[in-house]
Amino acid sequence: MDACIAPIVLFVYSRPEHTRRVIEALAANRGAEKSKLLIFSDGPKNDTTIRNVQKVREYIRSINSMNIFSQVIIHESETNKGLANSIIDGVSLVLKEYDRVIVLEDDVITAPDFIEYMNNALSYFKDNGLIWSISGYSHQIKLPKGYNNDIYLSYRACSCAWGTWRDRWEKVDWQVRDYEKFKKNYLARMAFNRGGADLSKMLDYQMQGKIDSWAIRWCYSQFKHGMLTVYPVISRVKNIGFDGSGTHSGISTKWEVNIYCEKRPYRFENVKINSKITKEFKKIYKIKKIEYAKAAIRKLINFMIKK
Repeated sequence: MDACIAPIVLFVYSRPEHTRRVIEALAANRGAEKSKLLIFSDGPKNDTTIRNVQKVREYIRSINSMNIFSQVIIHESETNKGLANSIIDGVSLVLKEYDRVIVLEDDVITAPDFIEYMNNALSYFKDNGLIWSISGYSHQIKLPKGYNNDIYLSYRACSCAWGTWRDRWEKVDWQVRDYEKFKKNYLARMAFNRGGADLSKMLDYQMQGKIDSWAIRWCYSQFKHGMLTVYPVISRVKNIGFDGSGTHSGISTKWEVNIYCEKRPYRFENVKINSKITKEFKKIYKIKKIEYAKAAIRKLINFMIKK
């Protein structure tokens, strides 16, 4: 593993069992003992979450005594910031001290070479002006026949398990000050949606206050700067959060992938965007026909009202 080791930032809330499984998986990683772990624990949103938040904090306070990581630093919020503000504030704080970071949430199980993979990728692509971030997760997409690379590029950033650098993070306009111009620009909206048909609509919801997402603003900033995210052909993480336990996720098997207990070979190289992979990737985020129908009806109603 490269000598420059990124700190691992873990965001936890009210799922003690999930948090335990995340830590146990990280403990099995090569390089865990050389890694600094910074944990951000959000405060309870209401009385029903107090007990589970307490259980999570009791567990994370015990991690230092396990001698898994080189150092464990815990930040406990007295108030409930919500996921978006927690991640924006937490990552910003860490990147004041470090030039790179690896980020996880409390529902991500990592493969044994995840830490090694992420650190090596962050070092390899650090000075590549085309790369916005590194994803540890990958969808099980159909790759073109004869595709022999171990990574591929996407127009969409990943929020599941990822890494980036200070200079990329500092480019983000979290207020999205150019939104009014963007929302009326059909060509820009289509270009943004190369990473998934849901992207422009999600940004609309964010700016309308219907959702509170750091990730859609992160993806939009990647688009604005014309950059790409590196994905592994073989996923280094598995999401276990779509079991109804999460605040922002329901029950789904859509994002399930297999990860491996043994070391998987990989090599980094400056690959180009592949249109066939982009097409397969985009299919995962397609909007159902009923959503298009609803949108068309809303536009028609608005047109009739204005008329």
